[in-house]
This record gives sequence, structure tokens and C-alpha cells, in this order.
Amino acid sequence: MQKRLACLVLALVLIVGGIAGAERAAEQIVRFNIGAEPETLDPAKSTGVPEARIELNVFEGLTRLDENDMPQPAIAESWEISEDGLRYVFHLRKSQWSNGDPVTAHDFEYAWKRALAPETASQYAYQLFYIKNGEAYNAGEITDPSLVGVRAVDDYTLEVELEAPTAYFLSLAAFPTLMPVNRKVVEADPEGWFLKPETYVGNGPFKVTKWVHNSYLELEKNPLYWDADSVILDKLVATTIESEDTELVMFETGQLDITNTVSRPEIPRLEREGLLKVVPNLGTYYYIFNCEVEPLNDPRVRKALSMAIDREAITEYVTRAGEIPAFAFVPPGIPDAKPGEDFREVGGDLIEENVEKAKALLAEAGYPDGKGFPTLNILYNTMDMHKAIAEVIQEFWKKNLNIDVRLMNQEWGVYLNSRDEGDFEIARAGWIGDYVDPMTFMDMHVKDGGNNDSNWSDPEHDRLIQLAKSSNDPAVRMQAMHEAEAILMDQLPVMPIYYYVEAFLEKDYVKDVIYSSLGFIDFKYAWVAKH
Repeated sequence: MQKRLACLVLALVLIVGGIAGAERAAEQIVRFNIGAEPETLDPAKSTGVPEARIELNVFEGLTRLDENDMPQPAIAESWEISEDGLRYVFHLRKSQWSNGDPVTAHDFEYAWKRALAPETASQYAYQLFYIKNGEAYNAGEITDPSLVGVRAVDDYTLEVELEAPTAYFLSLAAFPTLMPVNRKVVEADPEGWFLKPETYVGNGPFKVTKWVHNSYLELEKNPLYWDADSVILDKLVATTIESEDTELVMFETGQLDITNTVSRPEIPRLEREGLLKVVPNLGTYYYIFNCEVEPLNDPRVRKALSMAIDREAITEYVTRAGEIPAFAFVPPGIPDAKPGEDFREVGGDLIEENVEKAKALLAEAGYPDGKGFPTLNILYNTMDMHKAIAEVIQEFWKKNLNIDVRLMNQEWGVYLNSRDEGDFEIARAGWIGDYVDPMTFMDMHVKDGGNNDSNWSDPEHDRLIQLAKSSNDPAVRMQAMHEAEAILMDQLPVMPIYYYVEAFLEKDYVKDVIYSSLGFIDFKYAWVAKH
């Protein structure tokens, strides 16, 4: 991203173009649904999309992703990168926190080292392992934070040293885990600062002014944001509704302007009425097998379960929004080493569906025709679509393998905790890329990884991931990740089901919202037309 000029031009096009095309409404408020009560709004500790959709609008990192998911200058107005790709020097603009404190390079240094600190227990700490000594500090192998490769040279200069060249580091710099936090505010109440609007201090285009837990959050324009003149909306209302039917009713009665998802049975009607919006999404919907639980510790069982479902039937008759059946873990839409090539197309399909082979594998594992197979639970977070998918998979496994499973749903925060604690047998999951590179889908499966909920590991897989991380040669990187993915799909600790698209409803008077293929929603340039 060259990015200063490009950013200014984009802002002018969005704002001036929008005004030229339609008249602004007197009330500049957008009501949108994030689909669940945030588990936490601490950028160092959050892991889910509902949380990120708030944090992205309340905080701002060194960079900000544009409508093409490319990093643009944000709090960093410029930077230099050394020839070997190991040293970044960021020059910060003068900006303020929503409480009036200056935002400085020290805030970034504190936030990054806090996320890495073992006592923080950040599941996303590994996004900072690219920094020199970041992983060693997180593992407790070194205890001196001054040895970690991020340093505030002065109030407005941040120096970063990396372990290896990282082509997507500027994109990572826009990710919530790498956003700054106000040290004074955090240390005054480490466990509760993000729960109260008066102490939830951010540096982004909006600030939280009200949080009615398990109901909604209100965000108002932050007048102290450095680029406040570009922000048109006065207020955002983020509801936390989990029911697709409820949010549809609220949308159709004018209580919501943007839904989180769509009630699948209603898709044909909504499409005919021109209300359905579908955007690309760099993500995979899958099931996790707890590989420490019998009989899921046997890869033959995991392969049998994967072979015995019909992914196309799920996407055609259940999800119904253009999702693509998944026969590998990394989704399409990520460039490979050669220009114009796609990682998924190069890698091809890595798993198959074959009921007869599935039956043979299950018998080989000691469960002929499903005899003696224990009744397992499928865990999912409460949502109509997750339930429908689980019911169909339950039917496939009964029909094709003669095994029974129970369905168990939990509220978002409880479900995340159950996965984190390993308190499940089979769990539904979804992963949206954090940046546009296969690594965002691959490094989560390494041994002891913060988001490796399957409890599976493989030394050769981990070696290949480390090779891909340490190489600056695109061909070497991509080949290593193709080989690592082949191991992952041969062992199948995770069962890909489909590749996401983002299907939701948006009122036609809501303009210029940026919907990222990474699952983020950016309201910085959004506005409401007269209607």
C-alpha cells in the first residue's frame, strides 16, 4: 500500500462520490447485528468475528485494510523496510485516544509485549511470533521483555525486528491483536477495563458509549480520531442476536439495517426481492475432532467420518448461498508462488467422499457396520444454521456408517471455552483468514498452537510450517505449505465441510460499508442515504 496518496484518494471518492449519488439522511445511524455477545473486547484476548467487528471500529493499528484487503497507512503514516526484510521502522502520526491521551509508539510496544506475555494467555499470541524473540518470550524461555524485537525509539517512532522476512507483516499490523491499548487504562483494571464504556478507551473512528450485555452495544463517532472528518456516521448500534429468524424479523420491521447472516429457508425469497447481499469470504467451515478422545484418536475413524458425508448436499440444500464444498483446508482466493496461480487450484482436492471406503475404514478400526462405536457429541454454538448442518451430518453418519451422535449447543462464550479447554468430542468451527496468505490457515495446527483445539500434532507438519515461515523464497514457502496441508488432510484432525461466502441482508440506503473477505466490517467511510 503507497500509500498515503491512495488512501486520500479513496476517502475522497467514497465521501464525495457518495454525496454526488444520493442525499444524506438527517439521521446517520446504522444498526447491525454481530451475531453473539462478545466473549471479550480486549484485543489481546479476543479470537472471534463478533469481537473483531467491534474492535476494528474502536481501535486502529499501524495500518488499516482497504476494500481490497490491502494495508494502507493508519496510525503509521509512513515506514521503511530494510533490504533483508527483517527490520521495519514505523513513523507514527500524532493522534489521540478517545480519552484525550496521546497515542504513542510506547502504546504499541506495550500492547504487543502484553499479548506475548505468558500470563496474558492470548490465544492469538502466535501472530506476534514473527517478531524477534516473540515466541521465546511467550514460552517463558526468556523473561526479559526488552529482548523482544519491538521498541519505541521515541514517542512517534516504532522499530520492529523480525525473526524472518514476513511478506504479509503490514497486513498483520492491521489485525486486532496488534492494535495498541492505553497502558494507564488497562493497568488500572486489567480484567475489566473493556467491560465498561467509560474505561473502554480506543483510538479508532468510533467509541463504545453503551453496552447492555447480551443485548446490544452503542458506538458513537469519536471526535478525537485523527481522521474524524472522514467519518460520516454519528452512531452504530451493534446487536448480539443469535437467532437468524429474530434478526430477519428485526430487519423487515426496520429495527436492523444489516444482518449478521440469513435464515437459509428464506434465501430464495430474499434473493427475488433484491435484499440478499453475498460477498467473498476467505474462510473454511469445518468440524474439529478431539484427537485425545477415543475413538477419534484413530485417523481411520476420522477419515471414515469425513468420507461419509455429502458436502454438495449441505451447500445446495442447507446453506444455499453459494458456498463451495471443501475438499482441503485452505480456501480458494489466495495467490500461489507464480503470478496468476491460486494456492487451492495448485494444491487441488486432498480428501474424498466414498461411503464404501468409509465403511471399510471403520471396520478396520474395529467398528464393523458401526457396532460398538460410542455415541459422540457434536458441539456447536447456538445458531439455526449450525444446528441444521449438524442434523444433516448426524443423518449421514447414521445412514452411511450406522453410528449415532448427539447434538449439543452452547452460547458463544461457553462454546469457545469448551473448545479451548478440550471439553468436547466433535465441535463445529469456522476459520476466517487473518491476512491473505495460506499461513493464516496452516500455522494454527502446530503443536501447542493457541488455536489448535484438536490436540493433534505432527513433527513433519510443524517442520514444514517453520520452513515456510523462515524462507523468503515464495516457491519454497508455498511448496512447504502444500506439503504441510497434505499431511493435515491425510491425518484429518479437522474435517473441512465448505468454503464460506458472506451472505447477509443490507438496506439499500446504507452506503460504502467495507466488507472484508477476512470477515471484518469497516464503517469508517459508511453513511446513510435519505430514504
